This record gives sequence, structure tokens and C-alpha cells, in this order.
Amino acid sequence: MFQKLSTTNRFLVFLVGTMLILLYFLPLWSIHLVAPQYPEGLGMYIWMSKITGHSAHDLQNINLLNHYVGMDKIIESSIPELRFMPYIAGFMIFGAMFTLFYDRLLMVYLGILNFFLVGAAGLWDFWRWEYNYGHHLNPDAPISIPGMTYQPPLIGCKQLLNITSCSWPHWGGAFLFLSVLLLGYVVWSERRKNRG
Repeated sequence: MFQKLSTTNRFLVFLVGTMLILLYFLPLWSIHLVAPQYPEGLGMYIWMSKITGHSAHDLQNINLLNHYVGMDKIIESSIPELRFMPYIAGFMIFGAMFTLFYDRLLMVYLGILNFFLVGAAGLWDFWRWEYNYGHHLNPDAPISIPGMTYQPPLIGCKQLLNITSCSWPHWGGAFLFLSVLLLGYVVWSERRKNRG
């Protein structure tokens, strides 16, 4: 556990830190909606510190659709996670870069543990936000169907009345997944080296 990392594996940990820096510049998640009134589709990107539309007016039009069924507006200021996610990513980047100086396998194990804790908390929090967003509806909405909820899918596609909603990781999410795979490879490689 306290063994020194090989030069190659130190480089891979540095690569993980570099990929995490990209999270500040790439969307983590993408949600895409297709409705009869918007056959070309509407979409939004969830970044580490903001939410934007796929195109200029998408977020405005999504909020318009949401208004008709009684859902709250999507407003960045109402999502506190967007304020502290950059700091969590900064902590993880610091951990990866610190491993260049304290190049022990223990640091890689701690990095993997961080990824799983942050990932599990992030997905649960995202699901909880979607649940509240799709279940707590304005009873005075123009379209009100008793018992109907509009929770978007966490991952995958779902039909909500005449709207198809799809939710998938985007480039930032892909880099997060790749980072975990790289750290897993470092552990496997180091353990294999020790057995050899």
C-alpha cells in the first residue's frame, strides 16, 4: 500500500489530474427533449458551475414547457451544488497532483475512494433534484393531470406525455469515468508488478 509508483503510473495519475481540469470547460451531463412542438429537439447541458441550453433559446423554451405542466423554472441560483462543485473538483485535482510528490499506491486508493464517494453522492443528489423537480408541481398549472409526474430519467430515455426525455453523461462525465478507469489500471498494474 505504501509502495512507490512506477514512472508510467505516476504519469497516468498526472493525466487523471489534467483530465479533471477539463471539467471546468466541458459539460458533465446532457438532457435532450423532443416534443411535437419542438421536433428538432431542445436540450440543456449541466456543467460543473452552470446550466446552459444546447442552443441559444433552449433553456428558455424548456422552462416554457415546464410552466405548462407546473414544474419549477430551471434557474442556476436555485441549485446550490453548482456553487461548490468546482471546489470538490479542485480538491480532487490537488490530490492527483500531490501524488506526483508523494507517489504511493495509497494515494491512488484514496483517489478511487474519492471518486466513488463523490460520484455516488452526485448521482443521488442529481436523482433527488430530478425527483423534486418532476413531482412537486404547481396545482394551478395550465395542464394538470392527476397522478402524473414528470421526473426526467437519470440515465437513458423516458416518455413523459408527448415528450421524449433523454439524459446522458457528456464529455465531462466521460472524462470522469475514464479517470476512474485509469486509477483502477494503476492499482492493477502496481499489484501485478509486486506479484511478479
